Amino acid sequence: MGGTTAKICLIDRYVPKTAREFEVARTWRFKKGSGMPISIPVIEMVEIGAGGGSIASVDGLRQLRVGPQSAGSEPGPACYGRGGARPTVTDADLLLGRLDPQGFAGGTMTLDSAAATAAVATHLAEPLALDETSAAYGLAEMVDENMSNAARMHAVESGKDLAEHMMIAFGGAAPLHAARLCEKLGIGALLIPPGAGVGSAIGFLRAPFGFESVRSAYTRLDAFDAAQVNGILTELREEATAFVRQSAGEGPLRIECTAFMRYVGQGWEVPVEIEIRDYRTGDGDALRALFDEAYARLFGRVIDGLGVEIVSWSLRAASEVPPPATSPRQRPERAAVSTGSRRMFDAQSGRFETAAVVERAALRPGDFVAGPAVITERETTTVVTASRIAIQQADGCLLLQAKS
Repeated sequence: MGGTTAKICLIDRYVPKTAREFEVARTWRFKKGSGMPISIPVIEMVEIGAGGGSIASVDGLRQLRVGPQSAGSEPGPACYGRGGARPTVTDADLLLGRLDPQGFAGGTMTLDSAAATAAVATHLAEPLALDETSAAYGLAEMVDENMSNAARMHAVESGKDLAEHMMIAFGGAAPLHAARLCEKLGIGALLIPPGAGVGSAIGFLRAPFGFESVRSAYTRLDAFDAAQVNGILTELREEATAFVRQSAGEGPLRIECTAFMRYVGQGWEVPVEIEIRDYRTGDGDALRALFDEAYARLFGRVIDGLGVEIVSWSLRAASEVPPPATSPRQRPERAAVSTGSRRMFDAQSGRFETAAVVERAALRPGDFVAGPAVITERETTTVVTASRIAIQQADGCLLLQAKS
């Protein structure tokens, strides 16, 4: 949906630098006596200006740019008919057939195709000497390539191979673009959960109540001070659990501790999950082994002969959340019933194709939709590109995978 930011997450084993299964963690750390927040540790997210309201323009070198300026929801994209005159990602999606002008937001809002065409023509097509379709296609490809590049860079920094992961798309605009991103990134499986268009709100309401205590406390492992470390952990645990108990009551808590370590002299720390226990003199070697394992996982090797230091500590306490029910992967069994068709531009073929239109609410487990197709629902639209097939899962998720 226009005006919201597309959010795309990759499933992976938890490290403090990645998303933690939609859990919310917020910590305020205060300077003593001042009441002024001086650091706010949060889950790291790599986010770029790629929402439906991101504005496209042509720069002085006649290059197409998308964002970071946004039309937001007021006045919104040109197709909203609320005064917006600059072309946005939503305008391009409309011209490329990804959005139904009569069925936007469950039919509560009609999109103005003429206004979208005029915005793209005036600000993109004419300066670049292109037709409106080519300009809209270029806009969509640019925003998809921006997101792809951000994912590639983050994967390299984290030592991950994207092809080994599954993508989860949530946010109003994400299901419109996620299949194309999978094509660009070589990701074979894409999951669109129920309520993806309002996934952030659902995640907030279902997240556990948690608090994360953070302390800067320098420690050299070759001069390990067990009393200092035990004191730090006790202080962190008491602070975090006391805060959570105020809202979560006396139920069981999930407690995790992370030490941020690095080789002496380095400027970047590696987060290492450690046990919460009473440490003794000599346990520095055990923490060094954990650091070596984490460092080798990220960079493929360790550096011999260098000391290791702990720069800061983080302990998180959170209320327990029942684990979600698991279900086996549903294989395609029968073709879904289409409610119609429309012309939709396919990026790989470079032309408009006839795309089936399917209502998500009508899908049963085992129903499949072969691309090109669009799967509609009130909060968003899922684009199934020609290279993908969508399969309805028993838990309500849509699984998109490569046809091959």
